[in-house]
Amino acid sequence: MSAVENISASLPGLLVEDAVRAALLEDIGRSGDITTQATIAPGAQAEAAFVARRAGTLAGVDFISSAYALLDASLDVELVATDGARLSPGDVVARVKGAARPILTGERVALNFLGHLSGVATATAAFADRIAHTKARVCCTRKTTPGLRAFEKYAVKCGGGSNHRFGLDDAVLIKDNHIAVAGGARRAVELARAFAGHLVKVEVEVDTLDQLREVLPAGPDVVLLDNMPPDILRQAVAIIAGTAAAEASGGITLETVGAIAETGVDYISTGWITHSAPVLDLGLDITM
Repeated sequence: MSAVENISASLPGLLVEDAVRAALLEDIGRSGDITTQATIAPGAQAEAAFVARRAGTLAGVDFISSAYALLDASLDVELVATDGARLSPGDVVARVKGAARPILTGERVALNFLGHLSGVATATAAFADRIAHTKARVCCTRKTTPGLRAFEKYAVKCGGGSNHRFGLDDAVLIKDNHIAVAGGARRAVELARAFAGHLVKVEVEVDTLDQLREVLPAGPDVVLLDNMPPDILRQAVAIIAGTAAAEASGGITLETVGAIAETGVDYISTGWITHSAPVLDLGLDITM
């Protein structure tokens, strides 16, 4: 296993605990884990390992610790790998030993979070690897699972990506519908500049080079170049000439992201890495 460098993000423990608690309550229901109660003696002991079934990038190990801490604080949980690690099939992510009943009861909740977030990290890493030879950074969007945004955006960072807005209150992002109602792209930027505080960045979406030329005098911090092919993106980057950050978006795929990055844009945003990333296959194996 090798770790992605410079992983400095961390998840607030209270957020993780609240999410895990809700998931455990949903899973345990009114009567508890009746399968485990029926088949496993109260004093039975076990040792188990969380293992990668497929190659990928890890995210979400704190959810393992949290699940078992809530179910039985006496369980011994060892986190073998750290978030951001590149996994190969068979790699052990964590080990847990102690009372068998809570180990089995917490298995699915821990794996649901771990598999989903590792899937997001894996998808992000695939994009990041394709553009590593350029200055561009892959970014997520607000196209996230309701209630899981903070976790999915954390997983993006584990995969080597960058975060876009966390919410509508983070920054101004003027899109086509805002422009249509406001009465023009430049006017929308000017209104945003007059409204926003000095620490709030203003980004505006443009669809054409003419629209780009229209908005630049208003001083946006970032210009979102929407659904532009590489040849047009190169022209857009030249027109911007460093006066604003250039962000490409719209229909980005693994097949196209390299060529887009090579146009000189600063950021490439895609919702796919959060809303459509496949779950990474990991499992819990009883080892003793």
